[in-house]
Amino acid sequence: MTTFTNISDTDTPVISINPAHRVAKINDNVYGGFAEHMGRCIYGGIYDPGNPLSDENGFRKDVIEAFKELNCPVVRYPGGNFVATYHWLDGVGPKDQRPPRPELAWIGVESNEFGTDEFLKWCEVVGTEPYFALNFGTGTLDEALAWVEYCNSSKNTYYANLRRKNGREEPYNVKYWALGNEMWGPWQVGQMTKEDYAKKAYQWAKALKLLDPSIQLILCGQDGTSSWDAYVLKECVKWDVHGLGGSTTASLIAMHSIHIYTASAAHLANATAPRSAERAIEVTAALIDLARIENNVPPSVPAPSICFDEWNVWDPVRAPGEAGAEEKYTLSDALAVAAWLNVFVRQARRVGMANVAQSVNVISPLMTTKTGLVKQTTWWPLLLFSRFMRGHTVAAHVACGEYEGETAPRWMRGTVATPWLDVSAAVGEDGWVTLAVVNVHAERAFETDVQGVKEGVVKVYTVEGPGVDAVNVEGKEEVGVRESEWDGRGKFTFPKASVTLLRWKA
Repeated sequence: MTTFTNISDTDTPVISINPAHRVAKINDNVYGGFAEHMGRCIYGGIYDPGNPLSDENGFRKDVIEAFKELNCPVVRYPGGNFVATYHWLDGVGPKDQRPPRPELAWIGVESNEFGTDEFLKWCEVVGTEPYFALNFGTGTLDEALAWVEYCNSSKNTYYANLRRKNGREEPYNVKYWALGNEMWGPWQVGQMTKEDYAKKAYQWAKALKLLDPSIQLILCGQDGTSSWDAYVLKECVKWDVHGLGGSTTASLIAMHSIHIYTASAAHLANATAPRSAERAIEVTAALIDLARIENNVPPSVPAPSICFDEWNVWDPVRAPGEAGAEEKYTLSDALAVAAWLNVFVRQARRVGMANVAQSVNVISPLMTTKTGLVKQTTWWPLLLFSRFMRGHTVAAHVACGEYEGETAPRWMRGTVATPWLDVSAAVGEDGWVTLAVVNVHAERAFETDVQGVKEGVVKVYTVEGPGVDAVNVEGKEEVGVRESEWDGRGKFTFPKASVTLLRWKA
């Protein structure tokens, strides 16, 4: 939790932090990834057989090492829009017998060379947890039940035995399953009304939890601020009073998914846009509470958390999905990504998972070439937050001036604050305190009074570049991390257009 006071730009900014005031546990899953059968994410990204950089499974070793460096806890798969026409049985068994299919989301052909077993093996190599999305477009409940059985059952049943036949004796125990993807969208194969979706989602949830009560189901929301979210939550966040999900003390629904992408050609609108996601989280949390109140859900039943399973900076006009959505990210975009991550840290009490969309090549911090990896500007804040912003979010207050120009989206102005210094703070289980500060101002550094920092050795990590338009390309990476130290005395200067993490032992 970070509060804000708007002061004159001529006054000295003040950041106050209280490491003893732990607000909420930060779920490690907010540093999750996303791999969709789209563009070069899977083929040529995660999976590139024949390339000297790939292992015996066809997995790119440099991509694996990057995921390990990031300590990515969970990866969503196989979509995204792709999942609405995906039939998982096409992607298991002998590869020479897998049927190529027309792919309607991104207008291509899916070879099915990479499927369930390949992805789950890749997750085990990386050390991450899988999160599957179910086909709510052209799929059936029987197909969904079969997929859960294939992945998770240890019984002597047809699909569990099919998994064994395909070479995997023990269950994979896939925990997270999404009840469709963006089913509200007009671009979606199988688009539904909110009434039709809510009825179908609740019926599927009952059946899936009967088959495997241990799984966590994620409801398909919109952006958290819509009538779709309100209606679907009201109809699906209920007390499972009859025990149809295997328990009378838990909801069928573990999380509610929302998606937002931000982008603007204007730097300040771009860098402040993620503040809209914070308001979306607050509205969604209120809608969850409202559904629980109106449905008389007992306080003993845990409330669903928010699964922000698609977020990023993306301009679909600049980087069309049908063309592979290969964004070339700037320093401005890196500041926006850091602002996004600040949102998740500040809202830790309600956010159970977040998945940057996507993790390789497609609107991604990582880009593969035939000979290596390019770490885009947005990689660096993601790496720093994943390394250091874990544990508990702690109370902080920032007093500084505010950007007062046009915002993207426009409704932010008058609803959401847009300070020059965007701040969050965390304390780890090891006792290290981390203060994350994004200075969105392109032209001005801010000498700031940082209250609550411990005098002594303060480690400093700064992401910056020659200008807000700076990019990283193969052979020329203009944006990276600079490491230094501060003694914790006096004022600290946050450079213009920068992301800074200050770390000290409490």
